[in-house]
Amino acid sequence: MLDYRLTFQSPSCLLLLLLISALWWWSYRRLASLGPWRRWFAMGLRTLVFLLLVLALAEIQWVRATNRLTVLYLLDQSLSIPQDRREIMIDYVNEAVDRHLKEGDRAGVIVFGRDAAIEIPPVDQKVPIPGRIESSLDPENTNLAGAIRLAQATFPEDAAKRIVVVSDGNENLGDALAQAQYVSTAGVGIDVVPIDYDHPAEVIVERLTAPNNIRPGQPFDLKVVVENTSTPTVTRSGRISGRLVVSRRMGNQSVEVSNERVTLPPGKQRYSIRQQGTTPGSYGFEVRFIPDRVEDDAVAQNNRATAMTHIRGKGRVLLVEDHDHRGEFDLLVEQLRRQELEVDVQSSRQTFAELDDLQPYDTVVLANVPREQFTDRQIDILVHNTRQLGAGLVMLGGPNSFGAGGWTNTTLEEAMPVDFQIKNLKVVPSGALMLVIDRSGSMMGDKLEMCKAAAIASLKTLGPEDCVGVVVFDSNAEVVVPITRAKNAPAIIRRIRNIGSGGGTSMYPGMSLGREELKKADTSVKHMVVLSDGQTEGSGFGELARKMRGEQMTISAVAVGEGANSQLLSQIATIGRGKFHFVKNPKVLPRIFMQEARRIARPLIYRSRAGVRPLIRGSHDMTRGLEDALPPIHGYVMTTVKENPLVEVALLSPLPPDQRNSTILAGWSYGLGHAVAMTTDAGARWATNWPGWEGYGKLFGQVVRWSMRPTGGSGKFLVTTHVDGEQGEVILNALDKNDEFLNFLSPAGNALGPELEPIDLRFTQDAPGRYIARFPAGNVGSYFVVVSPGVGYAPIRTHLNVPYSREFRDRTTNKPLLEEMAAMVPEGGKAGVVVEAEPDRAELPQWLAVNTFRHDLRKATSNQEAWHILALMAGCLFFFDVLVRRVQVHFAWVRPALARVGGFVIRRKAEFTPDEMLDRLKNRKVQLDELLQQARDAAVDESARPAARFEAPAASSGASDALDELARERPSRQPKKPPAPSMASDRPAEQETYTERLLRAKKKVWDDRGKKP
Repeated sequence: MLDYRLTFQSPSCLLLLLLISALWWWSYRRLASLGPWRRWFAMGLRTLVFLLLVLALAEIQWVRATNRLTVLYLLDQSLSIPQDRREIMIDYVNEAVDRHLKEGDRAGVIVFGRDAAIEIPPVDQKVPIPGRIESSLDPENTNLAGAIRLAQATFPEDAAKRIVVVSDGNENLGDALAQAQYVSTAGVGIDVVPIDYDHPAEVIVERLTAPNNIRPGQPFDLKVVVENTSTPTVTRSGRISGRLVVSRRMGNQSVEVSNERVTLPPGKQRYSIRQQGTTPGSYGFEVRFIPDRVEDDAVAQNNRATAMTHIRGKGRVLLVEDHDHRGEFDLLVEQLRRQELEVDVQSSRQTFAELDDLQPYDTVVLANVPREQFTDRQIDILVHNTRQLGAGLVMLGGPNSFGAGGWTNTTLEEAMPVDFQIKNLKVVPSGALMLVIDRSGSMMGDKLEMCKAAAIASLKTLGPEDCVGVVVFDSNAEVVVPITRAKNAPAIIRRIRNIGSGGGTSMYPGMSLGREELKKADTSVKHMVVLSDGQTEGSGFGELARKMRGEQMTISAVAVGEGANSQLLSQIATIGRGKFHFVKNPKVLPRIFMQEARRIARPLIYRSRAGVRPLIRGSHDMTRGLEDALPPIHGYVMTTVKENPLVEVALLSPLPPDQRNSTILAGWSYGLGHAVAMTTDAGARWATNWPGWEGYGKLFGQVVRWSMRPTGGSGKFLVTTHVDGEQGEVILNALDKNDEFLNFLSPAGNALGPELEPIDLRFTQDAPGRYIARFPAGNVGSYFVVVSPGVGYAPIRTHLNVPYSREFRDRTTNKPLLEEMAAMVPEGGKAGVVVEAEPDRAELPQWLAVNTFRHDLRKATSNQEAWHILALMAGCLFFFDVLVRRVQVHFAWVRPALARVGGFVIRRKAEFTPDEMLDRLKNRKVQLDELLQQARDAAVDESARPAARFEAPAASSGASDALDELARERPSRQPKKPPAPSMASDRPAEQETYTERLLRAKKKVWDDRGKKP
């Protein structure tokens, strides 16, 4: 049933209607000349126009109210609710919709954990939820507020709204109460179905703490807090037995350091585990509780905690070398160790995976390693480890380093003091890369998607002046990206992502088309990569490859899977002076494509057979104490020094002359750390004269030491961290050398979250010598914290870990929250209902007894604007108002028109009787006689003057008018007599009849009138 009414957005404008009386008074006087009927009609039109304009100004709306109802069920899918309870929740929603949904109403389902998703949109049909929730959610958190917010956005506007929350109420993200209050004021009703559960036995490892910085050989204690939530009964003591296991991890190695058997009584227990610091570095500790009986611990996820400590010692260095060139930097490693630096060497394919792995090291050296051997996350870890945590980062030159190694357009380039692209247009080299990709039917799915991802990855390694093109083939070949500059990357990426699969496999047309595109590129290096996963049709590949080699083009080939024609592709790569790759797993394609893209970056390397001597520029700690003339080098990777005052260039090559592209050694402060770029190698390839030089070890030792974490007086500072709800707290206690409190310091710090998100720490002093900073710590994982107490003091590193979500701390239903939400009264409706069940009875039938589709909420309304229609009507009526006042309309034409439409002619009836007409004719005759006599007398007077022209007197015009009037008044029904033949020409004037003389006089008068000027 629909209800309609009118409403106004600006009702105050209706006061203008009071002016109608003034309008009438003014119009009545102004329109007096129109006559009574036209005046009243014009005043009515004017009043109507004014009324419509006032209603339009008041923004009149057409409001429709409806009795429809939309109910959205919010299903909690977080891990705090046991699986069997989540299955009952699904059954309840299906049964409630099937039983209570009425015609015209709608039902929908939203599921939520950390985020929310629409499982079933609001529909007026009974659509059951499948046994398995299809939406992808993070179940380790509960964000009820986000689910309510999504529900409000999902509701249609043409129905009343109700939310049914099916949850345990244990939220750990957002503010559900505030969000519920907001939707309630908008007229949304809230029912709640509390999900009751109780874990009779549960063990929670609350935290593990360790000191931050200790000396080598110093003993220290790990402190563990464990809680047993069991409640003792008459038949059960509540004691839970098990083992408390502590392991220590450094780098990729983990060692079990303690395994104690414990019995936990109900309540919290504290344990202390003695350890001793040995080797300097950063250590991670993990404690786990393993119960003897599985039923004594309902949730296993909350049985662990972690901590980290740092043992002071000599500076530690991590050197990452190319996996394919192991041992290339052994001489450098030996020299660094002689400089009393601890150096660990790792292969690029077996190096760090998480930020924790880099914490034992004060600096990281990338020794001629290519970009494709690192993931994007590993690169981000390197950058954040320097910027936020103060570690050093050194990049050594070589054919696989800087721009030549494919590091262009990465976050690592942002961290270096030089850009990896050559920005001097006089020097800029460029190459062309053509990708020829198989898109046949066998490439459908993951293969083709990985090929597209690989093409995009190779594009990112190119410089802006390099060229790239893409050709795809199946039975035919097509140019997807004509050869173009890589600086048009966004448009190129869009075209690559639109590549779809096709039919057969014919590789020759694709290679031929790619060759024609490469011919268009005006570059020094031209390279083609051909990829296929099947047997190709056609022949002549060897001849085509030889032609391309003669045109200074190179070809590499990639065979994907066992079905590819590996022999043919290998032959093409050999003839084309490229490389053949056989790939079983398509996931490695991005690495291969990036490696091939680096072939066109070779012009970035400056080579000199005679050698060039690097020049020391200024005074810098990295070159302090060295001679002015260093041994010559035979090559380095060209870069462009950044235009930043923080960049310090220590070594410079005299060639090429432009100093912007000839940097050999440069460093700068990047965030809390130092980053160094050395564009030549360590002696294996270009700097071959350096290993025998006496300053070799000193130069590299000073470079590495300058990049390491800053050091200074340690002072007497104690930093502790802990988690309070969703907040992390960092507490700094400061003492001076006399153990007096240090007040009014300005400590600074920052943290790095589990997703590498930087967090700024702002400290406030809340007690003598005590400073505290808080930051959000809702995500599970490690938070790395660096605190700088002040100038002259070394930064203090610490660690905070959130081992598991708060989801696993909650053990009972949060009924107070749910009941408070249901008690809210929506505007225009009634409060919600708490759908509960008695413990001793089956809960599902009790839940279904409450009708969640009851109509006790404010009716939904929909408004339609109508002011524009009224304004249009007012404009049209104003036209007629002007028409009535300016144009006088008569209706004399109506009667003849009706006569013509009816098909007959209405004749005019005679207005006089025959006798009356004869009397009038006699009177007229007497009048005409008098007029004629006057005309005759005038003619006699004129005859006395022969030369004079006869002119009828003015009275003759009256005679003419009288004759005309007499002729008009003759009855039209009298038959017309034929005129007698005129005899005037045969007779003299004196024999003319009376009528002839009258007609002749009249004619003369009219002729004379026409001759007057």
